[in-house]
Amino acid sequence: MRKGILNLNEIKDKILAIKGKDIDITINRGRKKYDRFSGVVENIYPSVFTVKIFNDRQLKNVTCSYSDVLCGDVLISEKM
Repeated sequence: MRKGILNLNEIKDKILAIKGKDIDITINRGRKKYDRFSGVVENIYPSVFTVKIFNDRQLKNVTCSYSDVLCGDVLISEKM
């Protein structure tokens, strides 16, 4: 269900503005399961964007779509 008041173009612009900056990302995996990561928005494509995740021992990439952000399944907050 749509929660936000932004449209996809506004979300793409906001993701483009935080490219290369440190972010915290929370992904709703369903059934009250959430994954929380810290990382950097690495690449931006027409329908998805990738986030490089920094773990203790390994580097990992996560791909998210703009519609996931629009629906509230992916929450992004910029680190200060």
